[in-house]
Amino acid sequence: MAEPLILAVPKGRILEEALPLLARVGIVPEPAFADEGSRALRFTTDNPAIDLIRVRAFDVATFVAHGAAQLGIVGSDVLAEFDYSELYAPVDLGIGHCRLSVAEPADMAAQDDPRGWSHVRIATKYPHVTRRHFEARGVQAECVKLNGAMELAPVLGLAPRIVDLVSSGRTLKENGLVEVEVISQVTSRLVVNRAAFKTRPEVVPLVDAFRRAVERVPA
Repeated sequence: MAEPLILAVPKGRILEEALPLLARVGIVPEPAFADEGSRALRFTTDNPAIDLIRVRAFDVATFVAHGAAQLGIVGSDVLAEFDYSELYAPVDLGIGHCRLSVAEPADMAAQDDPRGWSHVRIATKYPHVTRRHFEARGVQAECVKLNGAMELAPVLGLAPRIVDLVSSGRTLKENGLVEVEVISQVTSRLVVNRAAFKTRPEVVPLVDAFRRAVERVPA
């Protein structure tokens, strides 16, 4: 019997939205998956041919690209940042809606025009996406890599602007920041390791099941 397929899922908000979708596909994790006190990272499901691993959102792409997991659920922001050639993203799952935006302090934004920028210093965990975005406009972007607490960077003088995911905008507002530019709209995708797509025949029907599950989602 073949080893179970491994599906990598991200911790946090996207996972909450993904669970009903997984159920429609016929993937229901074991009870321990919902135990917040559990330190386990790999879980069985009611489908003996599929196991889940729960990792950080940025790590989903890495696990799948290197073949440690055959499939994964990951935001288009992560795919754009890493741009792994080993990944195939056949299905937009229509969950995890947000946007990747440039933000700065409200008092700066009141007298600032992004069209006049020639050089920017930006704190972000998306340095590659950020540089590409600004290079396309002829703007030099100096990126300070952070993995969290982005909103502190302008307050503490690390960088005057940030690039980060924005959903409701509440976190920005509470830290005195405002959006001044949207880089891209973001949704979560089903990603597949290209080699596994060719060598594991059970992957294709599973991809098709995700596609059908997305099409059945009520508007």
